[in-house]
Amino acid sequence: MDVLALPWTGPLQVPLAAAATPADFMAARMQMAFTLGVHIVFACFGIGLPALTVFAEWRGIRTGDPHYLLLARRWAKAMGVLFAVGAVSGTILSFEMGTLWPRFMAAFGPAIGLPFAIEGIAFFVEAIFLGIYLYGWDRLPPKVHVLTGIPIVLGGLASAFFVVTVNAFMNDPAGIRVEDGRVVEVRPLAAMLNQAMPTQTSHMIVAAFLVASFGVASVYAVAMLRGRRDRYHRLGLILPFTVGAVLAPVQLLIGDLAARYVADHQPAKFAAMEGVLRTEAGAPFHLGGIVDGDRMRFAVEIPNGLSLLLRFDPDAVIRGLDSIPPDAQPPVAVVHLSFQVMVGIGTLLMGLAAWFALTWWRRRDLPRSPWFLRLTAVSGVLAAIALEAGWVTTEVGRQPWIVHGVMRTADAVNPNPGLTTGLYVVLAVYAVLVTATVVVLRRMTRSRPVPPRVVREEADSYAVV
Repeated sequence: MDVLALPWTGPLQVPLAAAATPADFMAARMQMAFTLGVHIVFACFGIGLPALTVFAEWRGIRTGDPHYLLLARRWAKAMGVLFAVGAVSGTILSFEMGTLWPRFMAAFGPAIGLPFAIEGIAFFVEAIFLGIYLYGWDRLPPKVHVLTGIPIVLGGLASAFFVVTVNAFMNDPAGIRVEDGRVVEVRPLAAMLNQAMPTQTSHMIVAAFLVASFGVASVYAVAMLRGRRDRYHRLGLILPFTVGAVLAPVQLLIGDLAARYVADHQPAKFAAMEGVLRTEAGAPFHLGGIVDGDRMRFAVEIPNGLSLLLRFDPDAVIRGLDSIPPDAQPPVAVVHLSFQVMVGIGTLLMGLAAWFALTWWRRRDLPRSPWFLRLTAVSGVLAAIALEAGWVTTEVGRQPWIVHGVMRTADAVNPNPGLTTGLYVVLAVYAVLVTATVVVLRRMTRSRPVPPRVVREEADSYAVV
């Protein structure tokens, strides 16, 4: 890796000489965290929902079942709303990169510009074909129409991949050379294809499909709890839930690889994630627990468990936070709690998926217990919480670095006053944006989806395909 990982010793050669006040620095971090936390949920539906929609339409064309086609039409409308909101929130994030963190952009813009540029191209491809797809209902032959959805899926995947490579660079910088506090050489392709890229991009893309799949399934689980047990609602639950159930164990494997990577490349983050306060051989594995100063409270401790899981050796030495300088340690309590929340919810969703798989294998039907529908009804919210907790683990766990080992977050922030005011403005704008989105989506879910006349018309229109 062509990186000289030295602490950033002073400001860059850009016309920003002052330092931000503590209040403005915290406001910048809160604004970035809030806007990213909101946008990432919309982005997940922008990645996963097109694939579900296109598959439902393809299945309807192949089988002639109008219920699949009705699902595709309904999901396409929701997809259009969520894409529009995601585009707005994503644009705000792109502006924040420059307005809140100008020193970071001045130093590393040449390194991260390539993936951002490619992501922009992917976004435009996705937007263009989304317009064609939405407008093309009843105007294009069915087989042609479903093909116009494929670029939407590919564009969403490409956008996610290239954006996350930027974050991977921030966690494990590559393709740059630092001398005397300045970036003096940049290789954009090497920066994009950094060592953290494979695990981070795959982890995020699978997480996006999990959020979208369980999120859609939860809507139909609520409807079924209210007595709507027709084929339309059953398919609306089964199709996305199956995708989530298949991907849940895949995410477990990717998460394990990601944790091993962090242990080798970001030992401070890993120690905070696992609550390893002291370097020791035969480190225990903590289930739950809260970090209180230099102690772990309320955790179920499995002796030698962490050493065995990480190194396959019960006596392996695991590096703890006592080996990390205090000014280079992340907020341990927050990182450990968020990591435990992510893993705990992931385990719960794995169990729900296993319940579904076992019942389907035995009798080709959903579990009959109302508890399955109740848990599925909250699975979408739980998947989103796990997503947010994962990003807290990733971003807060990297602190105090904005680019790990190279530039501190405090050295990257905009020193000009007024960032606190900007935070309040953004909170107000997002409150209106999210409220309007929820209102529109709720009105869409309350409308009757399966009028008999539409079912007959759909069946007749696709009978000749």
